[in-house]
Amino acid sequence: MKKGINIWSFSGETSITDCIRLAKEAGFDGIELSLDQTGELSLQSGDKEVQRITEQLKDADLEIAGLATGLYWDYPMTSDDPAIRDKAMDVCKKQLELAAAFGVDAILVIPGAVGVDFIPGSAVTDYELAYERAQESIRKLVPYAQSAGVSIAIENVWNKFLLSPLELRTFIDEIGSNYVGSYFDVGNVVHNGYPEQWIRILGERIKKVHFKDYRRQAGGLHGFVDLLAGDVDYPAVMESLRSIGYDNYVTAEMIPAYTHYSEQIIFNTSNAMDAILGRTPTLRKPNVHLS
Repeated sequence: MKKGINIWSFSGETSITDCIRLAKEAGFDGIELSLDQTGELSLQSGDKEVQRITEQLKDADLEIAGLATGLYWDYPMTSDDPAIRDKAMDVCKKQLELAAAFGVDAILVIPGAVGVDFIPGSAVTDYELAYERAQESIRKLVPYAQSAGVSIAIENVWNKFLLSPLELRTFIDEIGSNYVGSYFDVGNVVHNGYPEQWIRILGERIKKVHFKDYRRQAGGLHGFVDLLAGDVDYPAVMESLRSIGYDNYVTAEMIPAYTHYSEQIIFNTSNAMDAILGRTPTLRKPNVHLS
C-alpha cells in the first residue's frame, strides 16, 4: 500500500506548492488534492492549472493520491431542489475530468445526505428519497466515469445515510458498475461500528481508503484525534485490508490541523502511518514553520 496525505490536513491557507513540499519532506508517497469552488484548483481550472500542479508533483517526485472535494455538502445529490442535484452532477463531472488529466484512478464522492448535524440549518431529506435520488445521480454519472477511466468512490461520512456496510454494499451493487465503489474512511465508522468489519464486507468494492482515528469517549467532532491516539484497531484494519488484497493508497485525512506549528501534524501523521504500515519510521522533523 502507498502512503498519502489529504490536503485538508494542512492549515487552510497553505498553498498547494507548500503542501507538496511538506508532504515530500515528511516522507509521503502522494498527496490527495481537493476541488474547490474557487482557488488554485477549482471548478474553473483547466489544462493550465493541471500542468502547473503536475510539474510541481514531478519536481518533488510525489504522486497524486486522489482527488476529493467538499462541494457536495453545498450541492447534495439528494436535495429537494433539482437545480442543486444538477449542480452536484456538474461538480462530479468536473472532478472526473480533472482526475483523468492528473491520472487519478478514483475520486471521492459524497452521495448526498439525509441530515448533517455539523452544518447548521442543513436540510433533512426523507431517507427513501435520498436513496433514490443518490442512485439516480450516480447512475447518470457512470458513463462519464467510464469515458474518463476514473471510478466514483462513495465515501462513508456523517450524513445519516448508508449507515451500515451491508447497505453501502447493496447501494453499490444495485448500480452495477465497476466504475462505482467505496471510498472507505476508517475513522468515520468508529462512533457506531468497527472498520475492520466494514472492510471485509465491502471487499473489492473499496477503491480508496482514508485513515483517521477516533476516540468514542470524546464523542462528536471532538472525537477525531491523531492516528494511534483513538479507538481504531489498526492491526485489525491492516489485516482486513490485506485479506481483501487492497494495495492502493491509504491517505490520512487529519482534521482539524494543529492550532500552532500546524505543519507538525504532517510529520507526526507520517510516522504513525509508518508504524501502521510496518515501515521504518522516517523520524523526520520539519525544517520550517508555516503560520
